[in-house]
Amino acid sequence: MSADEIRGTTHGTAPVPLSVLDLVTVGAGSTATDALRTSVELSRLAEARGFHRYWVAEHHSMPGVASSSPAVILAHLAARTDRIRLGSGGVMLPNHAPLVIAEQFGTLEAMAPGRIDLGLGRAPGTDGATAAALRRTDTLNEGADDFPQQLSELTRFLDDDFQDGHPYRRIHAIPGPVQGSSPGGVQSPHRPPVWLLGSSGFSARLAALLGLPFAFAHHFSAQNTIPALDLYRELFRPSEVLDKPYALIGVSALATDDEREASRQVKAAALNMIRLRTGRPGLFPDPDEAEKYEFSPMEEDFVRSWTGNIVHGTADEVRAGLDALQQRTGADELMLTTHAHSGELRLRSYELIADAYGLPTA
Repeated sequence: MSADEIRGTTHGTAPVPLSVLDLVTVGAGSTATDALRTSVELSRLAEARGFHRYWVAEHHSMPGVASSSPAVILAHLAARTDRIRLGSGGVMLPNHAPLVIAEQFGTLEAMAPGRIDLGLGRAPGTDGATAAALRRTDTLNEGADDFPQQLSELTRFLDDDFQDGHPYRRIHAIPGPVQGSSPGGVQSPHRPPVWLLGSSGFSARLAALLGLPFAFAHHFSAQNTIPALDLYRELFRPSEVLDKPYALIGVSALATDDEREASRQVKAAALNMIRLRTGRPGLFPDPDEAEKYEFSPMEEDFVRSWTGNIVHGTADEVRAGLDALQQRTGADELMLTTHAHSGELRLRSYELIADAYGLPTA
């Protein structure tokens, strides 16, 4: 596969393809059902407006995030879209048996041939106690340390190529390659491409050595973005998967018709993150609540730091910020995630960004 094949088509005046990362945000006063309905609307909007791919994150035990099961959500979205690439951003591999993930994404690929991405991370996507409950182990570091081995096992299940003598040689991930080809000679299902996700140098290095595409979480680890991308590009080894480096970055972005509303929303996002990091996760707060909240001096510092990494404002301001970020990092693709209290605001933000770049009209 070439980097150009991964890239797809850049529409309008965007410097690189634009994509969507969805956390299925649940705002105060709404429900998970509301959030999932918004995800369906957003995936259809993204497809109609020419966004390249639509990924769903894996998080657990967070009331304001309804994306605990990416594969289930992706199946739901696959049934309601036709062309846009769908994927995990990402599946936290240490939480799952590799065979299970190979089966889930083989099934997704059979549902939506040629449209599925398998993005993988090694973080738990939650707190330590929840990770222990997911993994049925008291050793919380187990899994992250074993990530390269788990990745190798998963890849072999996807390719159905365990060597003779391996204990898993007679095990096959279904749907998968063991089922052979269709009468037209096309293998069914197509193997979903694997991406590595990360927020530090570990995954950047591993993706480079394996010749895999890399997705960096700039939206919560901005200080590590350029060092990680430099490391990935420096160490990259061409592979059967990819001929040259391909890196996308996740970016928090919010466009509104009024700049003041954007500021209100990102302040609510900062309050949401403060509560999460201090062990008080809840539904995404209403911006009115955030305006009334009395932030401590330490929390005020966090708000300034956190909101400084969110590209927000009017559509033109967001476009300028995204263009500058792409030029600074050299990212091959920008994956936008929008944190806002209401589904309507999230949908509107992507519409405004699409308009600012001249993407196809719905």
